[in-house]
Amino acid sequence: MTKFQIIVLAIFIVAIISGAALFATYKGGKSTTLPAVTIWGTLPTDTVQKYVEDINLTRSQELQVNYVEVDPTNFNATLINALASGSGPDIVLLPQDMLSRFTGKVVPIPYNDLSQRTFMDTYVDGTDLYLGSQGVLAIPLLVDPMVMYWNKSSFTNAGMATYPQYWDQFPGLVSQFSQKDANNNLQKSLIALGEFANVPHAREIFGSLLLQLGNPVTIPTGNGLTSALGNSSAHQGENSTTQVLNYFTQFADPTSPDYTWNRSLPSADADFLSGNLAVYFGFASEINQLRNKNPNINFDAAPMPQVRNGSTKAVYGTIYGLSIVKSSTNPTNAYDVISILTDPSNLSTLVGLTYLPSARRDMIAAGTTDPYLSIFYGAALVTKSWDDIDPVQSSDIMEAMVQSVTSGSKSVHEAIVDADAQYDLSLQSK
Repeated sequence: MTKFQIIVLAIFIVAIISGAALFATYKGGKSTTLPAVTIWGTLPTDTVQKYVEDINLTRSQELQVNYVEVDPTNFNATLINALASGSGPDIVLLPQDMLSRFTGKVVPIPYNDLSQRTFMDTYVDGTDLYLGSQGVLAIPLLVDPMVMYWNKSSFTNAGMATYPQYWDQFPGLVSQFSQKDANNNLQKSLIALGEFANVPHAREIFGSLLLQLGNPVTIPTGNGLTSALGNSSAHQGENSTTQVLNYFTQFADPTSPDYTWNRSLPSADADFLSGNLAVYFGFASEINQLRNKNPNINFDAAPMPQVRNGSTKAVYGTIYGLSIVKSSTNPTNAYDVISILTDPSNLSTLVGLTYLPSARRDMIAAGTTDPYLSIFYGAALVTKSWDDIDPVQSSDIMEAMVQSVTSGSKSVHEAIVDADAQYDLSLQSK
């Protein structure tokens, strides 16, 4: 054997040994793992954990996500207190209507990296609240739109083949659905409107009506936000709020022919599940809960009603987006994790786990054969909301406005003027 042949043979032997070592290492599991990140959000822990596990099945670099589920009613205070103490997360799963309060606490993604045009072409319209002055404040993930759940048996018994598509259809239908006992107490009702205390999502229903009339509910200013409830120059302002307030309260007025709801009745969702309420307005995310609580009720999902000839087709919805927290010790890794979690190749898994639409236009455009998701997809396209500081506080303000009218303590105009002033103060308490 020549000297040259010996050298070539040696090279081959080294290559074989190296290849065997690499193969053995690869077979042993993931080659590397990404640095761990902590995410806080309101989605269920088991859902997020399962999503990360499913993603890791297809990756060579394993995601390490420590997810903390936060009670949505205490989300604001919990996150603010944690950030103040330096114990906050790297990433926050932030609903769009709470973004204003945390704008200064998240890292904007510069428009040089993700242009405004690309963002608008990629995500549904309601995500525009994530567009900040310096860049994108959150990468959208999921949409949880409001829809109309309707009792098909109740409609069949009333001689109706389908559900109302417009708000102006409901008043004329009350008499076909309402039933009263000998003491004139409501036993069965068409729709739960006119109250806040026993109407889940009353703020969101009231807001949907305002948005459909072109009222943005709040208006950005140089110093933050201002209320549009009573500003007559702001997208119809008081005029649109007057229309919504008159419409909303008529259903709880015992002297009105359209009387069909009052505060002594059970919560609207419970009354719907008992078969005594024909229509319930809820979020898409509630469908499995409704099914599980009463598998025997014959109900379906439909789009939220719209204002006939309204200026905007809209429905309130919660949009979830992932933001990098400024106090994160590894923002670069946080951005990498967000990119993976929001990648369309992974998002279909999350849609299946949550039964909610993706916020991406291309995934909605691809359609679905699922009869309920098809309704949710359509609703996601027209989902809107408004920038708020504290949704609980704004709900309280709207409730006080409604109750002052239903109790007769204030005129509609007085109620709107007072609510507008109170909302302004709330928005300035950022």
